[in-house]
This record gives sequence, structure tokens and C-alpha cells, in this order.
Amino acid sequence: MEIMEAINKRKSIRGFKSDSVPRDILTKIMEAACQAPSAMNTQPWEFIVVTGDVLNKLRLAIVDKLNKKEPVDHDHAIVSWSEGSIYRDRQVGLAKKIFELMDIPRGDKQKRAAWLERGFRFFDAPVAIFLLTDKELSDVGPLLDLGAAMQNICLAALGFGLGTCIEDQGVLYSKVLREILEIPENKKIIIAIALGFPDWNFPANALVSGREPLETNTRWIGF
Repeated sequence: MEIMEAINKRKSIRGFKSDSVPRDILTKIMEAACQAPSAMNTQPWEFIVVTGDVLNKLRLAIVDKLNKKEPVDHDHAIVSWSEGSIYRDRQVGLAKKIFELMDIPRGDKQKRAAWLERGFRFFDAPVAIFLLTDKELSDVGPLLDLGAAMQNICLAALGFGLGTCIEDQGVLYSKVLREILEIPENKKIIIAIALGFPDWNFPANALVSGREPLETNTRWIGF
């Protein structure tokens, strides 16, 4: 797959087949992640790739905390958007499209709760990848580098016919992750990526989120 085709084709997948992903393919994807650029080649990332019984154990433990309404304990600040901003409008617009595809009425609290839980279950993907960095590093610097690695993972996965969904729900209960995955306290858990073969019969996977046209966010100077 050509790189520009992959960039334009990549999208969030929220429904996966149960098929396992071969270890050799995952190795190639993670090797691509390690080729990402970083400030002065500092490479401030670490990755944990989880599947099988351990991932299922994580799912159960996280959903248990969610259903008990226990407070989240995430390492990294969760992004929020102020009411009335264009960013909040885009977020709401995306949610409306997903709920429409999934036949989730506005007032159906049960269906909405079930959809929320899917995110905390890594959308039932057969693989979850966690991106970490050192707590001793600044809050800002490593995020740029981890973002580049994250994009490499998503594009490399697409080349193998796999889908991905970048999601913070999977890291909101960090104590669960630390206990089950044996993550030391000096590491900061940044984000999770659900990965697997897309289930194209899953309604939400039909979604194609829009992008602002180039002329609305780009200035050309000196041309």
C-alpha cells in the first residue's frame, strides 16, 4: 500500500473479528513504531503489546471498576473541549454519527452505557498496545514523539490489513494496568491502541469522519 493511500485510508475501527494477529506481523508493526522520529533521537517511548488471556483479564478488571463507578486514576491528563468551541462541536458531531449507525437513541441510557463499556473493553480487539514514557520527562516533549510512534503503528497495521483505534478509555484505570501488566511507578501510561482485523459488518465501522478542507487551516506564504 502506498504511503499516501494509507494516510488517507486510515480510520478508527470500533468492531473487530476475534481472529488472533500473528506475532511476526505484530513485530513488524512495532519495529515501524520504533522508526518514528523523536527530539534529538531521545526515543522516549516504551510499548506493551497484550493479547490472549491477559488482555481478557484486563478487560474484566477495567469493566468491573467502570460498572462499580469507581473514580478513574489515569497518569496522563485527559483532553477536554470547552462548550461552544469548534472542537466540542466536532466531538458531538462524531458521536451523533456513531450513535445513528449503532441505532442508539438519544434517551436510551442502557444502550449508551453499553457503548461506553465497549471502549473500556478495547472494543473487543484481540490485541491492545500501550504507549508509555518515563515520569521524569516533561509532560509535553515526549507526547510529540509518542504521537509519531502512534501514527506509525496505525499506518503499519493498515498495511497488513489490520485496523486500529486510538483510545484513552483503556488507560483510565492505571492501577489495574500496573498490577496486571507489572508496570513500575516510574513509568507514565499515555494511551492505548486497540488492534485487530476489522469486522466490516459492524455498523460503526462504516463511519468515515470528515476533515476540514485545507484552505480553512493553512496559510501559504512566499509562493
